Amino acid sequence: MPLRRVEWPECWRIIPSRYPPIDLFERVAPPEDWELLIDLESRTNDRLRDQVGQISLVPLEERMSGPGTSFIMAPFTHLHPDGSRFTDGTYGAYYGAAALDTAVAETSYHRARFFAATATPATTIDMRVLINSLSGDLHDIRELGAELPGVYDPVDYSAGQALGRQLHGEGSSGIAYDSVRHPGGQCAAVFRPRSVLTPVIQERHLSYHWDGTRIAAVNEIRALQT
Repeated sequence: MPLRRVEWPECWRIIPSRYPPIDLFERVAPPEDWELLIDLESRTNDRLRDQVGQISLVPLEERMSGPGTSFIMAPFTHLHPDGSRFTDGTYGAYYGAAALDTAVAETSYHRARFFAATATPATTIDMRVLINSLSGDLHDIRELGAELPGVYDPVDYSAGQALGRQLHGEGSSGIAYDSVRHPGGQCAAVFRPRSVLTPVIQERHLSYHWDGTRIAAVNEIRALQT
């Protein structure tokens, strides 16, 4: 598996706007003190542990703190039980794309899949666009779709999860791969955030319009000029 330097001045990620920043991560507090702070503050804030998630899943050397880090830490402390393309639900990954259009295509697919599975009627969902930079040595499987058809399967993630589990266990910083939802696009699944990612900034908000069968439109939300 080739290991290559990947440099993206812009790394795009889109998440639902309902997820707020996590105050503990946004502070400039030493990561080694987080468990103590959580223990102390949870005595007066019952929701703190739910907000922070399973911080023990993130090794001390990979924890990030300060403004713009909570949205990076969140996917490592709040795990989806079914996993994703390169995770089996026992560890986290930060997924990003090299272009905004790719991030929109990827998230539109997954939002539509969720809405269809839950028989959600026509609705809209506001999404938060995040941007940072990515720089690090990643295992690079771009342009290897013909050699790794299972990893690039559009629905079955078992081969991708097996590869991710192996590389994560070997200490890989992450995987660079071709977007499955946006031809020509590039994505990354980052396993070791501190060594690869810079803090994020909020770039804009988008509104995804679900018509009952598909994401029919994606619009930018803009403040009215007064």
